[in-house]
Amino acid sequence: MLTITQALHDQIVAHARKDHPDEACGVVAGPAGSDRPERFIPMLNAAMSPTFYEFDSGDLLKLYRDMDDRDEEPVVVYHSHTATEAYPSRTDISYANEPGAHYVLVSTADTDGLGDFQFRSFRIVDGEVSEEEVRIVEAY
Repeated sequence: MLTITQALHDQIVAHARKDHPDEACGVVAGPAGSDRPERFIPMLNAAMSPTFYEFDSGDLLKLYRDMDDRDEEPVVVYHSHTATEAYPSRTDISYANEPGAHYVLVSTADTDGLGDFQFRSFRIVDGEVSEEEVRIVEAY
């Protein structure tokens, strides 16, 4: 289960809406070994595409060095889908290289009739996708 604060949830959704019609992407870092997302880090989608996201390699290197200096790890890796449901694509699955991370997808398309976005979390390990419950809290 992903437990995340309302503030972080809202920041991820706002980033997805701001970058629409392109996919948004980013990371929420947390203390190493804690499984607690704390620090919101929006990233630039280097692909600048409505159907694909890609972290800039230089930005990604800087991010990992910064997290290492702070004894953090990527607890959440997020991106948005602009025209499809919030479910990992084959490309998303192939690029999922953080087995301990929660992969959050936000759809900015109303694909289920439940509103203007979906917020879902998945674990992706060795190409296997499993959806997990999302619990939104005011604070940890």
